[in-house]
Amino acid sequence: MIIKRGKTFLLRRRVPSRYAAIEARTFVKLSLHTDSEMIAREKAARVWAELIDSWEARRAGADGDADAAWSAARDLAAARGFRFRQAEDVAKLPVDQLLSRVEAVPVRDGVPDPLEARAVLGGAQPPQMTISSALELYWSLAREKTLEKSPDQIRRWRNPHIKAINNLIGVIGDVPIDQISHDDMQDFREWWLDRIADDGIKPHSANKDFTYIATVLRTVASRKRLGFVPPVAGLAFKEGKPGTRPPYSTEWIRTRLLPGLAGLNADARRIVLSMVNTGMRLSEAAALHPHHIDLTANVPHVLIRGEGRQLKSHTSEREIPLAGVSLEALREGGLSRYHDKPGLSATINKFLSQNGLQETPDHTIYGLRHSFEDRLLTAGVDERVRRDLMGHALGRQRYGEGGGLPAKLAAVQLVAL
Repeated sequence: MIIKRGKTFLLRRRVPSRYAAIEARTFVKLSLHTDSEMIAREKAARVWAELIDSWEARRAGADGDADAAWSAARDLAAARGFRFRQAEDVAKLPVDQLLSRVEAVPVRDGVPDPLEARAVLGGAQPPQMTISSALELYWSLAREKTLEKSPDQIRRWRNPHIKAINNLIGVIGDVPIDQISHDDMQDFREWWLDRIADDGIKPHSANKDFTYIATVLRTVASRKRLGFVPPVAGLAFKEGKPGTRPPYSTEWIRTRLLPGLAGLNADARRIVLSMVNTGMRLSEAAALHPHHIDLTANVPHVLIRGEGRQLKSHTSEREIPLAGVSLEALREGGLSRYHDKPGLSATINKFLSQNGLQETPDHTIYGLRHSFEDRLLTAGVDERVRRDLMGHALGRQRYGEGGGLPAKLAAVQLVAL
């Protein structure tokens, strides 16, 4: 409530019992420095909100939790009009700025308030956070990266982060992240170098570990304002020419692959066949729901949509006409067995390997997508249509429908098996 003393309005309110442990006063009474009742009411609401914020910060700082105390110190400093700085930086401030901080610390019965002093003068210490706890915190800090991902996509996104962090802990221990030294990271690099030299592992695998570790540590250190830079730069190994996934030849698909799929389970077989004349990614084919498959339209087709999962890029969302073995496969039924479930790639590639259906040891199921693209190119299909079918960016502004489904169907029929 506001009261008037002389010509000036004051804020007078009882301190909520929630803050009794950190606020000695039963009532607060503060001048609002105005003789206008309307202005006083506006200022009173703002001042009370600021008091609540500062009490909450003090309460968090007094509960014994290191992370909460660190955040509370920063909030309390801000509530007092200061940017939080650690003590060694406060000591380097100009004298007038240093004095303003000292004078801002409340003194009760001749004793400076310790919580306020730690916040304003920088005595609060950042919490010690181990490598494993940093990873657990990272999941919440990086939540925006998972907003459009399905549960299985989230699992696959998390796994390489977990592997990289576990590898690091295995070499240097689960140490506090602010104690990771340059020597520690060089030891980790040496561990990877031994694996590359002795086990034939490619440098790319090591570099992925370095990237995931750097992302986790830098994100946590920055977002939690821990005041240090993780020593993760300059670790990468030089990589050779990146490998490519070879396409299956048309002859191999026609004479070996298609006749050899009979022993594959029905859903996986339909997925493979659906890829032959569409160029769908394996993950796109596995994610098809009944309403994504329209076999009654003038041009039977599938819709690639990011429903409940994240597509590789925005251009991946597209319509693909069906023809040949792909159309026949989808007429047989749905593909529900592998919706957002792991193991499909391993199941198919293992079947291909065990049944002599790989054209070379380097061929995988993904070679079907590249084979489809090669057949389109060989047939002289227009670049715009090819890119629309594959879900690739055009590299320039798209105008119109590009002929729509009829134009795409004409292209697919040129190469359909």
